[in-house]
Amino acid sequence: MAVVPQKTRQQRSMFAASDDSVMMKQIHATHAPDGRELDAKPLLNIVEDIFLRAAAMSNFVQQQGAHQAQLKELDEKVLQNGFHETIDTMSYNKINKISYEISSKCSEGGEEDHATTLAIFNLLSSYSWDAKVVLALAAFAVNYGEFSLVAQIYLTNPLAKAVALLKQLPEIIERAEDLKPQFEALANLIRAMTDVAKCIVEFKELPSQYITPDTPEMLTATAHIPTAVFWIIRSIVACTSQIVGLVGMGHEYTASTTETWELSSLAHKVSNIHSHLMRQLALCNQHIDEKRNFEAYQTLARLLDSVHIDNMKILKALIYAKDDQLPLFHGSTKKGGGLDLLRTKTVLLLISELELSRDELTQLKQIYSEAREQPGRPESQYEIVWLPVVDRSTPWNERKKKQFETLQSMMPWYSVHRPSLLDVSVIRYIKETWHFNKKALIVVLDPQGKVVNPNAIHMVWIWRSLAFPFTSSREEALWNEETWKMKLLVDSIDSLIPSWENEGKLICLYGGEDIEWIRKFTEAAKAVAICVGIHIEMVYVGKSNPRENVRKINGIIESEKLSHVFSNLHLIWFFWVRLESMWHSKVQHKRAADNDPIMQEIMTMLSFDGSDQGWAVISKGSDEMAKARGDTILKSFVEFESWKQSAKEKGFLPALIDHLHLLHSPSHCNRLILPGATGSIPEKIVCAECNRPMEKIIMYRCCTD
Repeated sequence: MAVVPQKTRQQRSMFAASDDSVMMKQIHATHAPDGRELDAKPLLNIVEDIFLRAAAMSNFVQQQGAHQAQLKELDEKVLQNGFHETIDTMSYNKINKISYEISSKCSEGGEEDHATTLAIFNLLSSYSWDAKVVLALAAFAVNYGEFSLVAQIYLTNPLAKAVALLKQLPEIIERAEDLKPQFEALANLIRAMTDVAKCIVEFKELPSQYITPDTPEMLTATAHIPTAVFWIIRSIVACTSQIVGLVGMGHEYTASTTETWELSSLAHKVSNIHSHLMRQLALCNQHIDEKRNFEAYQTLARLLDSVHIDNMKILKALIYAKDDQLPLFHGSTKKGGGLDLLRTKTVLLLISELELSRDELTQLKQIYSEAREQPGRPESQYEIVWLPVVDRSTPWNERKKKQFETLQSMMPWYSVHRPSLLDVSVIRYIKETWHFNKKALIVVLDPQGKVVNPNAIHMVWIWRSLAFPFTSSREEALWNEETWKMKLLVDSIDSLIPSWENEGKLICLYGGEDIEWIRKFTEAAKAVAICVGIHIEMVYVGKSNPRENVRKINGIIESEKLSHVFSNLHLIWFFWVRLESMWHSKVQHKRAADNDPIMQEIMTMLSFDGSDQGWAVISKGSDEMAKARGDTILKSFVEFESWKQSAKEKGFLPALIDHLHLLHSPSHCNRLILPGATGSIPEKIVCAECNRPMEKIIMYRCCTD
C-alpha cells in the first residue's frame, strides 16, 4: 500500500461534501436496484463476528472477556444460517471489488472521502439499501480482519510475523498506549456502524403480513434509511483511511487530534442515527404486535364461539402451554400439572389482579373446602383455576414475583404456573369481552369449553356450591325458589340466627356508625320487648367495606353488652358483599325495583348502608319484615304506648310495620352506593321507595380510619 501523506490526512475534513440535500441527491441517483435479493443477515453475522474478535486483538482494546458470550452466540448463528449457501458468487466478487476500491483509493491519498464513498455506491447501485450496507461492511471487515489477524498471531506464526514486519505492526503495537485514543475511537465507530446495520436489516425482515411499506411508521423509517446507509459507508471510508495511514507510516505515524475527533464525531452521528432508527423500529414492532394480538384475539373469539367435544382446545387457547413445562400449579399438593387434568370438568376461571383481597380469598377457600368435604355430590364436580391478570406495561420484578407466589401458595385450587402463560390477546379478551376491570370475577366453562356464565362470582357469594353448574339458567331457577326472608339475607353467616328463628324469636339486624344512636336504639328495643313479653335478638352488621371505626363499635357493643355482633370484620364484609351480589345478579337478569319485589328489598338495604345514619330490620323468619331508618325506628319504639294496643290485637310485628308506615314521610333522599369496577351498571335505576329514576353521580372516597 502507498504511504498516505500526513499533511493530506490532517487537511481532510469530515464534512467535505457541503450540503446534505445535494449529497443525498447524488446518493439516490446511484440507486437502481434490479430486484436481486441478498439474505443480508447471515453475512452480517460473519461481519459482526470479525469485528468482535478484532476488538480483542491487542492491549489497547481489552474487551475479550466482555465479548465471549456474544462470540459464542454468533458462532451458533453462523453455523445455523448456512452462510455459504446464502451468498452467491456475484456477492463474493462485489465484496472483493469494494474491498479493493476502498483500500486503493485510501492508499492513494489524493481522493476525497466523499468521492470514494460515491464510488462505492456506484458499485452497489443494483442492490437494495440493506444489501448495500452489509456488503460494504463485509468489504471493510476483510481489510480490518486481515490487519487484526496478523496483529494477533504474529508472535507465534512465522508467516504472520513476516507479514507483520512488512506492515510495521511491531512498531505500532509498541506505541499502543500513545495510539489508544485513536483505536478506541475506531472501535466505537465500528460498533456504532454495526448497530445501525443490524437495525436496517431488522427493518427488512419485518413481516409484510403485519406491516406494509405504506404504513406511516414504516414510511418514516424508509425515508431515513438511505441517509443511514450513506453515513455508514462514509464511516467505512474514514476507518479504512485511518488503518491505511497507520500501516503505511509505521513508527513515523503520529495520531492527530483531528483524526481522533473525526472518528469520534462520526461515531456520535452514527449513534444518533441508530437511536432514531431504533425508536422507529420500536414503533413498527408495536404496530406489528397490535396486528398480531388483534389476529390472536379474533382467533380466540372464534374459538370460544365454536362448538367442541371437550374443553381442551379452549383451555389451551387461554393458557399457553409450552412442551417443556407444566402449565398448572396445584396449591394443595404444590405440584405442577397439565391441562388434561381439567378435561370434561366444569372449570371456574378465577380472574383477578395480584391484589386479590384477603376477604375474597378467605371466603372462596371456605366455599371450595365445603365442596371438597363431600366430593361425590354433583355440586362438588368443578375445579377452580386462577388466571392472574398482570399489567404488562411495567416490568415483572421480584416484588411482583413474590406477591404472585404468596397468593398462589394460599390457594387450594389450580393456578397458572406463572402469569406470562396468559397471552396479551387473552388478557385483551378477558378485559373487553368478559369485562374484567380490577374486580375479581369467575368465568364458567362447561365440560365442552363453552362459556355458560361470564361472571358467576355473584352466584358463588349468594348460594355457594349450591349454584353448581353456575349457569345463568341455574341462577334464574335459584331466584325463582327464593323469597325475601331472613334466611336469604343472612344465610349461614352466623349460626345463631337460624337457631333463633327455630325458637320463634324476633331477629333484629341493625347497622350504621353512630354509637350514640346504637345505645339509644338497643335500650329502647329491649325495653319494648320486656313490656310486650317477647324475645328479640339483635345483631350489629356494621357497614359495607368495614374499617377500623366499625371494629371499634363492635368492641363497644360487646363490652357494654348492647347486642350481639358478627365475630369479625370478614363476616360483616361478606354480609354486604352478598347483598351487592344479589343486586348485580338481579341486574344481569334485567330485574329492577319496579318489577321485582326482592330487588326492591335489596335496594332498600343498600340505600340504608349508603345513608349517614343507623337503620334496622326486624323479622320473625316469615315474609313479614319491618324496616326503617334509624330516626324513624327509634321514634317508633319511644312512642310504643301509642301503638301498644294495636300490638296486642295484631301482633307485635304487624303493628310495628303499620306504625312505621304512619311515620313515613314521602320526602326522602336515598343513596345507592355501589363499589367501582363491579361489572355492568344499567343506565336507569329506579328508587326502591318511590320508583322514580335515581340521579347518577360519581363519588370518590378516601377512608383512613
